[in-house]
This record gives sequence, structure tokens and C-alpha cells, in this order.
Amino acid sequence: MNIVEFRSVWKSYDQKPVIRNISLTIQENERLVILGPSGCGKTTLLRLLAGFITPEKGDILINRELVASDGTSLKKPRDRNLGMVFQDLALWPHMTVRENLEFGLKAQGIRPESREQRISETLGLTQMEGYAHARPGQLSGGQQQRVALGRALVLRPKALLMDEPLSSLDQQLKIRIQREILKLHKEIGFTLIYVTHDEREAAEIGKQMVVLKNGEIERIGPTDSRC
Repeated sequence: MNIVEFRSVWKSYDQKPVIRNISLTIQENERLVILGPSGCGKTTLLRLLAGFITPEKGDILINRELVASDGTSLKKPRDRNLGMVFQDLALWPHMTVRENLEFGLKAQGIRPESREQRISETLGLTQMEGYAHARPGQLSGGQQQRVALGRALVLRPKALLMDEPLSSLDQQLKIRIQREILKLHKEIGFTLIYVTHDEREAAEIGKQMVVLKNGEIERIGPTDSRC
């Protein structure tokens, strides 16, 4: 089943095209990596899908439902059933780990008893059970990364969008978090759409790869991942 579809999507900034006539279909439970240099349109593609910006031309569909078309957003970001992990993680510094996870659940109107169950399950999945009352500033880089993952996964999204999430980590920690992402993908089951400029990282994370250049798809195909 198609989870995401871009149909002839265009996006410009200051009259300069950043995304040029992109058509792309992403399947359920796929691990897709979007690879390319800085400025090629990778993050813009994620932001279009998340609903933070709107395509000037073209259609975007999620679960075969039209969510944006020709300059009009038809569905708000919170209603697209997507989770997102940002490059800078964007954790709320004044909130505890538990409060960071609970924030999106409250916004969705999830009942308190269901919130507690989801938070408990997610803390376990991300190995953060002992840090529920800690604030982000008290955590290591790897722990903050797990909280960002948990905050997205606690919403039980159909697709998880990750924008260069490991770029600030050292190589050893990066490899460990990569393994944890793959483990969570296998255990929970979600579509992963992962942006990076690192070819080695792309090969480790993805099963399929889209290479972007100057806002256009240069190549689509499988990675050499063995996972």
C-alpha cells in the first residue's frame, strides 16, 4: 500500500525553484533514505510532506488522501499522522522527558489513561525508563536523541520523518543510534523517511534510496543494506 505520494511537486523560495517536478511513491513500512548535498531540497521535501510548507504546484497524498494541492494545504500537520525528528531535536528544555512525550498526546486529545500507557511503553522501547523526570539539559546527546525518537513514536505515526538527526553525534554513538532506529522499525512497524548527506549512513539505514540534486530526483534504487 502507498503511504506517501508526491505528484509533480514544485516549491520555490524567492522565485528560485528548490523542488522541481518531483514525483515519488513511498510504500508502507519502507525504509527510504533521501540523500544529497546541502541545499539540494531534502529538508524542503520533508517539510512539504509534514505540512509545514505548501507546494506551489502538484499534489501530496498520505494514505491515498490528498493533503496538499497547487498552493493549498488541505490537512494540518497535526492531522497527517506523521512523526518528525528534527536535526536540532527541538526538545522542550523546560519540560521533563515525560512531559515532552505527553505534549503531542495532549494536543491530539488522547485520554489520560491512554497517555500513561503510551508513555510507559515508549520509555521502555527507547530505554529511557529511568529518566522520565529528567530535563533535556541533564541528558547526554544520545539520550536526547532517544527522547526525540520517543516523542515522535509515542504518537504512533504511520510514517516517521527524520531530518539529519545524527549529524551532531560522534561516530560510535551514531552507529549505536542507527542500530536502535533499525530495531525500533522492526519491532513497531512504521514507514521511515530519513534525510542525510552521508552515503555510509544512507546505506546503513535505508533499503531504498532517492538521490536529490538541485531539487530534482537524480536516481532511485535500492541501497546495499543487509538489514
